[in-house]
Amino acid sequence: MTMDISWFPVAGPALLRPTRIEDERGWLSEAYSARVWAGLGLPGAPFVQDNESFSPRAGTLRGLHFQRPPHGQGKLIRVLRGAAFHVGVDLRAGSPTYGAHVAARLDAADGAQLWTPPGFAHGLLTAADDTLVQYKVTGFFAADHAGGVAWDDPDIAIAWPSAPALISARDRTWPPLKDLAPLAE
Repeated sequence: MTMDISWFPVAGPALLRPTRIEDERGWLSEAYSARVWAGLGLPGAPFVQDNESFSPRAGTLRGLHFQRPPHGQGKLIRVLRGAAFHVGVDLRAGSPTYGAHVAARLDAADGAQLWTPPGFAHGLLTAADDTLVQYKVTGFFAADHAGGVAWDDPDIAIAWPSAPALISARDRTWPPLKDLAPLAE
């Protein structure tokens, strides 16, 4: 099977669309293949953990989350049910696009996936009720290295498609980008 890839102006993240083979039964796709991944020119990504998040309500905001080195996480993100607007913010030390972001709407019907490498914060805003998201990650969760950046930081200027209806208390308290130290791997 194959996968189409689109790159963003910010180096590192990519939007991936697995090819679907369809017939009267529905469809089949290879959501991840190490061989295809390498053939697309993506960096080695030894995924070590799969995570899922479920949001029963449209308008739920999660993020913007990251892990500090040496526990950075690359994430391959896809929506299994529903839809969500996903964002990756470049926090890499020395990056010419530090503070810039990429964004993509992912939904179960389309099957597209977003890759964000280590050094990026990730966040999402659900666009449908009962949204289920899967994350393949390259590093184990390390609570003492977890952090975040304000989802509404004007210096990042994310054009969220709608105002969030539900945000956790923790996600309301993340600092602005100007108060963060860049992430160095």
